[in-house]
Amino acid sequence: MKRAVAANALQALAATPSALPVVPLRRDDLPVETVALARYMVGKYLVHDLPEGRLVGRLVEVEGYPPGDSTGHAFIGPRGWNASLFLARGHAYVRLTYGLSYMLNMSSEAEGVGAGVLFRAVEPLEGLASMAARRPGATLRDLTRGPGRLTQAFGIGASFDGIDLCAGKSLWIGRLNAARHPAAEPGVTTRIGLSREQDRPLRFYEIGSPFVSGPRKLLSTS
Repeated sequence: MKRAVAANALQALAATPSALPVVPLRRDDLPVETVALARYMVGKYLVHDLPEGRLVGRLVEVEGYPPGDSTGHAFIGPRGWNASLFLARGHAYVRLTYGLSYMLNMSSEAEGVGAGVLFRAVEPLEGLASMAARRPGATLRDLTRGPGRLTQAFGIGASFDGIDLCAGKSLWIGRLNAARHPAAEPGVTTRIGLSREQDRPLRFYEIGSPFVSGPRKLLSTS
């Protein structure tokens, strides 16, 4: 019965246009510290404006990779391929992982300090038909649940590396009116799929969201 109710709720979400009044986040809105920024981004919006229409998803899961983190791509220092992580907070860092999937990250510190926030999952809200066309056969729950699925559904690839996500053009991050949509405190757990520094509580997620990825046992920590 619970599964049927959940399925019906997801079908209703897919059939209901949201027309969300999302406005771009300014760089000054973003906390100047990776962990604080990762926490802040839960509940914000990822928007991709395309010729065929707008794609919108609400961020429900992110991971922080602060300065000095040995698992982060900035740990070795600036190189040509990771230069976007050293831009001022709010720029996209897009990297192909294992030759299979692109991952969308956002630079998260002052210019010259390498660190980032990985966007792991969004709740898909607008442009669902366009997302589904890029992920044929995927259920609504699995359209954007996980970082590789997210970039595939949103049409994000290497060409977006280094763009300013605060510019409000093409691919950007946004928010709703904070007074009408107060942010809930996110849950916090360890990160997923790491062989080092795996015990650090740097994964933030929306408690109760069916669009969060990863093992269910991790979601018991709040």
